[in-house]
Amino acid sequence: MYQTPTKQRQIIKFRKGLFETLNDHLASEEPLEIQLAYGPLGQRLQMNLAVTMRTPGADFDLVYGFLFTEGLIQGRKDVLQMRYPGVQLSLEAQENSILVELHPAARFDAARLQRHFYTSSSCGVCGKASLEMVQNQSAFLLPAHQPLIHPETLLRLPEALLPQQSLFNHTGGIHAAGLFSSSGDLLYLREDVGRHNALDKVIGAALQKRAFPLSDNLLLVSGRAGFELVQKTVMAGIPIMAAVGAPSSLAVELAEAHNLTLVGFLRNGGFNIYTGGERIVLKRV
Repeated sequence: MYQTPTKQRQIIKFRKGLFETLNDHLASEEPLEIQLAYGPLGQRLQMNLAVTMRTPGADFDLVYGFLFTEGLIQGRKDVLQMRYPGVQLSLEAQENSILVELHPAARFDAARLQRHFYTSSSCGVCGKASLEMVQNQSAFLLPAHQPLIHPETLLRLPEALLPQQSLFNHTGGIHAAGLFSSSGDLLYLREDVGRHNALDKVIGAALQKRAFPLSDNLLLVSGRAGFELVQKTVMAGIPIMAAVGAPSSLAVELAEAHNLTLVGFLRNGGFNIYTGGERIVLKRV
């Protein structure tokens, strides 16, 4: 069954002392099961890897990004194909299950997982078996002092992102992540009811088309900067992450540990720098 990113529902709206019945647009939230096939050809094994609640759309991007930021693949070459079970062609459709066929040469140890993923739309780390598995190790070292960004470039990012958030403009209840060039040009934008899903979709889209690490790029997320978002940013080798909202204490600690520039409260003509201020051209008063 085709799943849409928004759904309509009749509501009763109260404004200025009057009630009005009208149709409202809601952000769709549907489960997506990720299945994994691995091992030598002819001796393939299959496992149910994860269930995530997401907004339908760009599902392949989401799965690529999820597998990469969880450290389960090292690049696009590790995936033979991605398809919906029962569908032989890897065409983007809207179903609630995706089968990932790993390359036989891909380094994958099912026993190492020690968990069955379950992620909600609001939390990217639910179901992790231990704290040691939460903080994935990135294959990339973030470049010191690069790229160097002027405050004006940062201030332009929300203005570039918001007009492109079509689902948010319809529903008012969806997160966005945008990948920008160091000069502030928007390269990829993805939306989802889950903030970590939106970021996985952006990283997955880039993974299929660009060389990693993304060491000359900036990231903007529409909500707060939580630990799991910082972790995914570091995994992709992105040196600068900005959020419209606040960071958590653990997010700041992780950003500092990995030399990530973390910016919060990027809105209304201002922002806070929490870590990595050497990448921002500062004019102190």
